[in-house]
Amino acid sequence: MYEDKYTITDTKQDILSHQQRRDRIHVLTVDPSLGEDVCERIRADKRLKRCTLICPRATTVRGGVDEIERTAQETVSSRLILFDVRRLTMPKLRQIFNAIVGYNRRDFNKSCFSICIGDGPLALFQNGQFANPFVPHLSAHRVDFHPAVFFFDPFLHYEPDETPLQSMDDEFLIPHTIPRRLAPYFKSDDMTVPLIRQYFRAVDKDDHTRKTRRNLLRHVYKKRLAETLPGRESEYEDLLTRGGIHWASEKMNLYPLYFEDWVYDLMRQARRNADLKPPAAAT
Repeated sequence: MYEDKYTITDTKQDILSHQQRRDRIHVLTVDPSLGEDVCERIRADKRLKRCTLICPRATTVRGGVDEIERTAQETVSSRLILFDVRRLTMPKLRQIFNAIVGYNRRDFNKSCFSICIGDGPLALFQNGQFANPFVPHLSAHRVDFHPAVFFFDPFLHYEPDETPLQSMDDEFLIPHTIPRRLAPYFKSDDMTVPLIRQYFRAVDKDDHTRKTRRNLLRHVYKKRLAETLPGRESEYEDLLTRGGIHWASEKMNLYPLYFEDWVYDLMRQARRNADLKPPAAAT
């Protein structure tokens, strides 16, 4: 007679989902300038004072890659994960990012959200186009990272001939020179992207100054878009708003416009979704 020696009990628990997420934000970038800008903006926002930030402390690309790899599994405790997806560093980070996405995939857009910050497609603005190059670019990131929103950072986008060639043996460096198309707006000889970021985030200034500088950056972006795409304001006007631009299921904003608002809204939504989850069944 057959004897049932094993009893399998369904606990209704999803082992691919991580229930113990906290108000933590992982900032996954090997660019100290961008990492500092993201973290300082979040720390300066009173709505986000409860949040804990985890960001690489390494000052070199190689050290940052190693640090992200060592802490990859810790991302399952965060409600928000920010991926720096610029073309320059993605070859060094893609395998680690794939692993991190795998750890969190089940929870994305539920109890955990992701934001991508990137430099856009290589052919951006060529032949007077904007939407056509971006749509497949955003769709590819949708598949890879499931982002709630993609932030395009104009200060990360360099034309192909602006990026210096580096050999495999060189210490990999991230350029801090101002992209050529934005250089006319910042004419000081010693001006760099880190200094520009510091100026516009103005975390050590009063509210009025921060608002004035935010509006100034918005004006620079708007003027540059108008020069690049004359008479086609309707194609990008939503990009300058809090809601951002929508192409089908893809959403895109300009970094850092309304960045803190998006972080706050996504953290609040992740917390709310976690509270709505039914408790695990007792064994």
